[in-house]
Amino acid sequence: MTRRILPLIIFFVLMGFLAQSLYQSDTELPSPLIGKSIPEFKLTNLINGEFVTRDETIGSVSLINVWATWCVGCEIEHEFLVELSQDEDINLPIIGLNWKDDDRLAKLWLKQLGDPYSLVLKDPEGKTAIDFGVYGAPETFLIDSNGIIHFKHIGPLDRKIFEQDILPLIGGLN
Repeated sequence: MTRRILPLIIFFVLMGFLAQSLYQSDTELPSPLIGKSIPEFKLTNLINGEFVTRDETIGSVSLINVWATWCVGCEIEHEFLVELSQDEDINLPIIGLNWKDDDRLAKLWLKQLGDPYSLVLKDPEGKTAIDFGVYGAPETFLIDSNGIIHFKHIGPLDRKIFEQDILPLIGGLN
């Protein structure tokens, strides 16, 4: 009897985990990097071609936004990022991490749609994005002045998410 019941129990437990994962929001996946420093890197600035290291990107509370021209969600959030970058009351630098993209297309995108980034770093092979634990673009990280990650958002960022999840954290980091 136990031989017949045990496989059924295992089956239903696995089905329970599957059902739970289907209803979990993909924007709420936990990041093991929360509370830890951003990874070390040496990337090229998309605009001027100079190398930039991790240490050169920290020093103030900022956002790191992973984006690409081929990313539909990135196009959805881009207008909000431009608005946010121009908001003098918030004054929050946004660092762009251009992920697995074509340089020419990325520069054209920024020229046509506006450039919300204080710095745009190229990650053509995606190695730095992997170090950040990126699942897919767009993803946005809130970092403090010491380079510690305090929040990660997966998916397009908008005003509601920013005001609800990120803005309250910024006040405690300044």
